[in-house]
Amino acid sequence: MSSVQAPQAPGGHGSLAPGAELLHSLARNWWLEVLRGVAAIIFGVLAFAWPGITLLTLVLFYGAFALIDGVLAIVAAIKGGNPMPRWWLALVGVAGIVAGLLTFVWPGITAFVLLIFIAVWAIILGAMEIYGAFKLRKEIEGEWLLVLNGIISVLFGLALLWRPGVGALAVVWIIGFYAVVLGIIYVMFGLKLRKHQPDAGTVAHAA
Repeated sequence: MSSVQAPQAPGGHGSLAPGAELLHSLARNWWLEVLRGVAAIIFGVLAFAWPGITLLTLVLFYGAFALIDGVLAIVAAIKGGNPMPRWWLALVGVAGIVAGLLTFVWPGITAFVLLIFIAVWAIILGAMEIYGAFKLRKEIEGEWLLVLNGIISVLFGLALLWRPGVGALAVVWIIGFYAVVLGIIYVMFGLKLRKHQPDAGTVAHAA
């Protein structure tokens, strides 16, 4: 298994540079990205396969997915040492949890309002993933996956804000397609991170 050759931070104490520290922590928990991807794919397939699903039901399921994804993102942010390099991932998690909880605790909420929540969540998700890719660009070749994911998420959110009143069937297909693409990219990125797990020697040197 290849090890990450991390640049040293100024000061000469063997500590990792911010980008390398971020890569190390994400790589240790690569399976969380895969799990996020699997959850998204399951949701997307459900949207396509459930005959006659209503928009409100789909959006409630999406709220559940956002909640699960938010929890996993926060776990990935705080697991494995100093969480500061992964604050953007924690923000993604908080946004997902808030969006998910609002879909269940707001009495009488409409599908239209839920779509707005989803759109805002997707834009925050996309922006933070693009930021994360920027931080990782010198450490891993697969950062383009995060950029692609971020761009797709931002465009998805903007599309919902631009035409929130589009037909229910069209929204179902758009959300389902987005979830499947999001999930596939998450899985690919997780497997890419797996190849960058630090070996014992690298971790000891970083310490």
